[in-house]
Amino acid sequence: MMKTFAASLAVGLLLAASASAQTKPAAAKPAAATPATPPGEDRYVGYYYPKPTSTEVFESQMQTIATMDRPQRIQFVTIVSQGTIQAAYRVPYAVFAKGDKGDKMIIVGMQAGELNTVYRMRALLANLTTMSRLSPFFQEKTVAEDATFFDLLKLLGFQSVTITDGEKTTHQVTIK
Repeated sequence: MMKTFAASLAVGLLLAASASAQTKPAAAKPAAATPATPPGEDRYVGYYYPKPTSTEVFESQMQTIATMDRPQRIQFVTIVSQGTIQAAYRVPYAVFAKGDKGDKMIIVGMQAGELNTVYRMRALLANLTTMSRLSPFFQEKTVAEDATFFDLLKLLGFQSVTITDGEKTTHQVTIK
C-alpha cells in the first residue's frame, strides 16, 4: 500500500502543480442539492459522518500555494483515491473532498473497527505523513522531515480534514 499510495500522491501532487500553470475555462456551478446550512453548522454531519467526537486545530507554518484552487484539490483527492481503489488489496478507507471550494478532505473508514478511536485515526494521519514525505513535491516545498500531512494539506489549500469510522467516531482537524 505504501508504494501505491506514495506513487499516487507523487503523481497527484505533480499533476496539481502542473495544472496550476494551465488556464481553465470557468465551469458552470451546479444547483445546490441540499438546503442552505445555517452559519457555523457542518452540513456534512449526518450525511458523510456523525457529529465530531473530537476536534483539534493545526497551525501550519506553510503558506497555501497561491494558484491552488478547487479543481486542483479535487484532482489531488481523485488521484489519491484512484491509488487506493487500484491497490492490490482492499484499502480500509475512502478519501474525498467536499465543500464549495473542495477544501474539506474527508476520510471514511470502510471496515468496522478500523478507525474507531482517535488514536487509530492519528496513526493513519501519521502514515499519510510518512507517505507524503516520499513525494518530490513535498520534498521540494517543505523540510520533509519536519513537515506533516497537515502541512501538505495547507499547501494545497485544504481548510480541514475529517476522519470517521463511518459509524460513531469522528475526529475533525481545522487547518490554519
